[in-house]
Amino acid sequence: MSEPIRLLIADDHPVVRAGLRAVLATEPGLEVVAEAPTAEEAVALAAEHRVDVVLMDLQFGGGMSGSEATAAITSRPGAPRVLVVTTYDTDADTLAAVEAGATGYLLKDAPPEELAAAVRAAAEGRTTLAPAVANRLMDRVRTPAAALSRRETEVLELVAEGLSNLQISRRLHLSQATVKSHLVHVYTKLGVDSRTAAVAAATARGILRRR
Repeated sequence: MSEPIRLLIADDHPVVRAGLRAVLATEPGLEVVAEAPTAEEAVALAAEHRVDVVLMDLQFGGGMSGSEATAAITSRPGAPRVLVVTTYDTDADTLAAVEAGATGYLLKDAPPEELAAAVRAAAEGRTTLAPAVANRLMDRVRTPAAALSRRETEVLELVAEGLSNLQISRRLHLSQATVKSHLVHVYTKLGVDSRTAAVAAATARGILRRR
């Protein structure tokens, strides 16, 4: 008899963790061995326990984000796979998670059988993407010239938070000239001419989260 796939659930909502555990407990060959309410604890538990797959949310109450935790976990030798399970499907979220090393990306409204299949796929190193995420990534591949880069998206996220160019330059350790250059590219790609219009257009296209 083969060993069960050992899972770590990382989410800051107890109800969500309980729901995921309940769904996965009904699946043969899957075993939840630990839960983490913070991203920092997820990183620690992934190192302490023998885990095959981490189910990772992206947004925690404070501190480290799910993408940062994913990068920390996957950077270790023999690391478990990370399957992102979240409510967010914007470019800002998906690009950060994929670049951090996530093996798969599902939305929390996925049916139980899809979740279980994604966990098994992740354990084998295969990728599963939510349809909305897959479509958006395909669009980026088809029209690369019109797609915002990861850095351009980061700059625009901070613009949406109300930061000035100086504040953005300090946050991202860039020169103000580089920040301005990124914004010029953003305006061109989105067909706008102001910060407010850029944020509105990016939100409408699913690049940024709605606020």
